[in-house]
Amino acid sequence: MTQTDHDDAAPAAQTEPAPDPPASPLDAGGEWQRLPARAIPLCTIDISLSLAFVFGIAGTIVGVLSLGRYAGLASGLAGALFGAGIGMWIGFRRYRNTLWRLDDYGFAVRRGVAWQRETLVPLTRVQHLDLKHGPLQRMRRLSTLVVHTAGTRHSAVSIDHLDADDAQRLRERLGRQLDHEDDDA
Repeated sequence: MTQTDHDDAAPAAQTEPAPDPPASPLDAGGEWQRLPARAIPLCTIDISLSLAFVFGIAGTIVGVLSLGRYAGLASGLAGALFGAGIGMWIGFRRYRNTLWRLDDYGFAVRRGVAWQRETLVPLTRVQHLDLKHGPLQRMRRLSTLVVHTAGTRHSAVSIDHLDADDAQRLRERLGRQLDHEDDDA
């Protein structure tokens, strides 16, 4: 008689199913959220172009003054490439170190590495909200959220390159808070 089933087989390990990730970062319970990965090119492009221009001009001037016209062009190109590389590195670090969260206390933005800056806008200080969508942001489904606060006309906190859906939900949630406070007054 052959036996195909093993009577002494170890029972299958019972594992808890992994909890579903929050449907939205707004449902993450006040945890710090990163910008979406598709924001990396936009975080790096502006500073890369700026530094490429500055380093390219500086390289050209130094090359022309010290070695001549043709060496100036080569050193300008090398300077531009060097500046673009440094700009990409700085932009990527800026991307990695820009975090945001919304909790019961308000909307917070954290930026920086060596000089870390955290800005908290209490919900009671929010005056109005703006969403901005540049052409490159629209292509990547990103937005800039601007939270205007009570105070001078320059009192605002903005965060660039948020996921467009998250930015819309943030604006709606912060806007609902404004409506509730207006009703209570």
